[in-house]
Amino acid sequence: MHKPSILVLAAHPDLRLSRVNRALIHAAADLPHVQVRDLYALYPDYVIDVPAEQALAASADLIVWLHPVHWYSMPPLMKLWLDEVLTLGWAYGPGAQALRGKDLWLVTSTGGPDVAYSPQGYNRYFFDAFLPPYEQTAALCGMRFLPPLVLHGAHQVPDADVAAHQATWVQRLQQYPDWPEMADLADCPLCAVPGDDRPQEA
Repeated sequence: MHKPSILVLAAHPDLRLSRVNRALIHAAADLPHVQVRDLYALYPDYVIDVPAEQALAASADLIVWLHPVHWYSMPPLMKLWLDEVLTLGWAYGPGAQALRGKDLWLVTSTGGPDVAYSPQGYNRYFFDAFLPPYEQTAALCGMRFLPPLVLHGAHQVPDADVAAHQATWVQRLQQYPDWPEMADLADCPLCAVPGDDRPQEA
């Protein structure tokens, strides 16, 4: 029986200061079918080995983006990974098939508590309002965007909450793709990009 291959791309600018991401990285590293890539440790100079990253992404069934929320988005090295690895003709656009049919899972944490992500909170929107760029990136690459795993208030929550979050993380990785909600997820929408929208040489 095929055991799904899982690629975890972890992007935390300073793991020494992390409660949540550091715990999740360590827990995932012990799972035999999971490969964890600490992007800030691998690429401290921000020079990404694009062929190596593409080969790993192409061979995975599930790609996980693991990072804290920075300014309602992802840390800069995670964004650079998207910019350089998800290339035209490979990840999206005419002829691109490398990532089609794979799953993408966002696992993230916020500094603010969940009540901060509401119309009454200081972030003014529910957390889901910040997800469309992630969802559309997955769709453009032909990937299915899975329900994110989010821990709010990462700096203040009790240790027991961090431990429970870590346990859920490990359980999900071990059980993938046999998640109860998988049956209700729609296939990825087709996002065909016309060739003249993205010229090979701009």
